[in-house]
Amino acid sequence: MNENKHASAPLNKYQQEAIAAKATDEKIDAVGPWMIAWRKFKANRVAMAALIIFAIICLLVIFVPMVMGITVDTYDTAIANMAPDGAHLLGTDAQGRDCLYRLFLGGRISIMVGVLAAILTVLFGCLIGGIAGYYGGWVDNLLMRFAEIVYSLPFTPMIVAVAATMMWVPQQQKMYTVAMLIGILSWPGLARLVRGQILTLREQEFMQACEALGFSDASKIVKHLMPNVISLVIVNATLQMAGAILTEAGLSYLGMGIQPPQPSWGSLMNLGQNAYAFQNYWWQWVPAGIMCLLTVVSINLVGEGLRDAFDPKEIQ
Repeated sequence: MNENKHASAPLNKYQQEAIAAKATDEKIDAVGPWMIAWRKFKANRVAMAALIIFAIICLLVIFVPMVMGITVDTYDTAIANMAPDGAHLLGTDAQGRDCLYRLFLGGRISIMVGVLAAILTVLFGCLIGGIAGYYGGWVDNLLMRFAEIVYSLPFTPMIVAVAATMMWVPQQQKMYTVAMLIGILSWPGLARLVRGQILTLREQEFMQACEALGFSDASKIVKHLMPNVISLVIVNATLQMAGAILTEAGLSYLGMGIQPPQPSWGSLMNLGQNAYAFQNYWWQWVPAGIMCLLTVVSINLVGEGLRDAFDPKEIQ
């Protein structure tokens, strides 16, 4: 009887809190950090709306030029500077080319430049930052001094100067050249962030276990250290992508980026430099500015949402 009474006795407040905390920890362990981050991101309505907008833009720039069935060289001077109508929803430009087609084809090129530049930034930043943080010593000093030299270069003047001297690059490779220039000059910031995280992580117990098990340096960096900084890399990559799109648009606006007949949002906005076109042919340059604005703002909002979702201090 005593045992039955003891078993059925109600739990006190501290026992209930301990059981609840244990159940919460088990639930978190079962769900995993990536699922927790995704749930926190979904709870951010602004970030989710931005992700949806960016996804719609990506689908439009991929499929609209394909569905329209024309090419970048399709033109008809008889319908030059025609206002929007049923046949041409965004009118035509000075050469009689369809502005809707050029808007989304230019968006495809601008977003691709942003993606390629972000990939290069992540590759260089993770590689150099990971090696510097893991080995330390003279390797760290050498790589960080090199990063500081690149970081000290004035970004915009350097991009403009180098792009101006590479006008000989074939038009088909211009997109890759611009992306490469942006990526090469954008990685030092990420490298410094990755290095700082690696310096902290390499002293923890799981790295001592890797050392005891005889893992190679490459395995420790790639399989055990880098996955712990992947959230930082993802957030930085989204912000770098938005910056690269703006940089490419600026270069093309100045005539040093993507060259005609290939369009980009920057080169389309360049049409507004003509005072007459600015006042009378708004459909040739305003949509490109709006699309560029929506894309960059949505990417930045997604990046901010990812930053909050991966932040361990944020309690959901």
